[in-house]
Amino acid sequence: MPNTKKRSVARSNPAADGTLSDRIISAAFGAFMARGYANTSMLEIATRAKISKRDLYASFPSKSDLLLACIVSRASRMRLPPDLPAPTSRETLATTLEAFGATVIREVCERAAISMYRLAIAESERSPDVAAVLNDNRHVNRKALEQFLALAQAASILGPGDPQKMMEQFFALLWGDLLLSRLLGASAPTGAEIALRATEATAAFLKLCCARAN
Repeated sequence: MPNTKKRSVARSNPAADGTLSDRIISAAFGAFMARGYANTSMLEIATRAKISKRDLYASFPSKSDLLLACIVSRASRMRLPPDLPAPTSRETLATTLEAFGATVIREVCERAAISMYRLAIAESERSPDVAAVLNDNRHVNRKALEQFLALAQAASILGPGDPQKMMEQFFALLWGDLLLSRLLGASAPTGAEIALRATEATAAFLKLCCARAN
């Protein structure tokens, strides 16, 4: 497909690596946030990055390539370690869930991350690769929690059930309507609010799922 070919060109070009690439992506992201994707020109991005249009096109052959690079860059910062430590007791399970939940909320509710989601939603129909990148990142974080809950089941800390459904229950308790509120312009939660939300979600989840083990 044409888009795939363009991205492979950008990756193979030395100018697309390292600090120049980072500078271009940062400039593009700033321009997209300020003016919107449709209203941002490659000339404006080149100006913000302090490079020529020729050098910009040598690194990223199209604006859609730049959009995808921006999403990939931001999404990678929200990806959590896939190997959570195996729980040995209800207490260690609770501690890890609280830390995991707080990290997810903090990373996703960060201003740049919310801006990225808004941009991705606005452009997802015209640029399906954007949605695919975000879904892949979301899948990694959710799969990590699913595998962690399966380990808790194996240790007889959690009762029987589908770990995937348990994972979905935890995220439902964790988020509520917080993400939608942030997308609509609500203020980001404070550190104390994030910690409280993660603690309350964990307590509710354990009350529900640990009861199955009794």
